[in-house]
Amino acid sequence: MAIQIGDKLPSFKATKQDGTAFESASIHEKPIVIYFYPKDFTPGCTTQACSFRDAYQDFQDLGAEVIGVSGDSVSSHQNFRQKHNLPFILLSDTDRKLRKLFGVPTALFGLVPGRVTYVFDAHGKAIYIFDSMSAKIHIAKALDAIQKAK
Repeated sequence: MAIQIGDKLPSFKATKQDGTAFESASIHEKPIVIYFYPKDFTPGCTTQACSFRDAYQDFQDLGAEVIGVSGDSVSSHQNFRQKHNLPFILLSDTDRKLRKLFGVPTALFGLVPGRVTYVFDAHGKAIYIFDSMSAKIHIAKALDAIQKAK
């Protein structure tokens, strides 16, 4: 069952780009943007990650955290984060459990993992969901949703 507007942020554990454990319960009382993307180092995903990086301070100014999720390995995420100076967490979802938990669809006839951005308010409630393979527009839409929730 896919996450819908009004649903609570699900409880989950995953591995961060540095190999340490991440638990969704560790983020308290702040808005959170969780964006799922297909693959590290591809043109669209690099554009999206760098756009989130460039707007990261805007998200921080609103008290929000940004987290990227893909099926890439921890070492791929570590390299991707270092190469592009990404200040936010990247979670490895090699077994696609997070994609299933959130209900992220596949794109291009099921050949490519989908690109979906979820915005949760400070109470952990889903306030915005954006599903589009167009990488750049996710950032402005997520930022706008957080600003409107303030």
